[in-house]
Amino acid sequence: MSKRLEILKNSLAKKEALLDSKIQNHFDTVKQTNGQPLNDKRIGTATFKKWEKQNESIKNVEVSIEKTKEAIEREERKIAIVENFKIPKYLRDAIDNGKITQWRKFPRFFFVNGVDKGRIVLLENGVLAHRYLRDVPKEQYPIFRDVFNALNAQSKAYLESNS
Repeated sequence: MSKRLEILKNSLAKKEALLDSKIQNHFDTVKQTNGQPLNDKRIGTATFKKWEKQNESIKNVEVSIEKTKEAIEREERKIAIVENFKIPKYLRDAIDNGKITQWRKFPRFFFVNGVDKGRIVLLENGVLAHRYLRDVPKEQYPIFRDVFNALNAQSKAYLESNS
């Protein structure tokens, strides 16, 4: 499970607990009337205003829960797209080892961990390429170079064995 999905699920659990407490608070407030008539000029209107505020608060939490559920669905779709995208074993191993990270928006692009700007691209024919190499800071260039060269060598060996 990705960090973002975990955060969203934790948020959903907190919001559902908040909704339960608000509903329970509302029922407790309704019980406070103890069967007394609400047509009193002063107390009746104050009670109705209090109930209306509580109802509005409950509606807001319900809307927030729905937004969080939609965000969880979007995140799960993105994860499914990345998991269904076929990449060679050497790239999967590099992702599992933490050398690179796959971009969920564009699954053909990979970020090198510890490098800000550069990207590794898996082309249609299975060849690796790089992008934004000129934007990589000088102190991070050796990290990018070493990871790219190692993956490129594995890519060439993989392509030769599959030819």
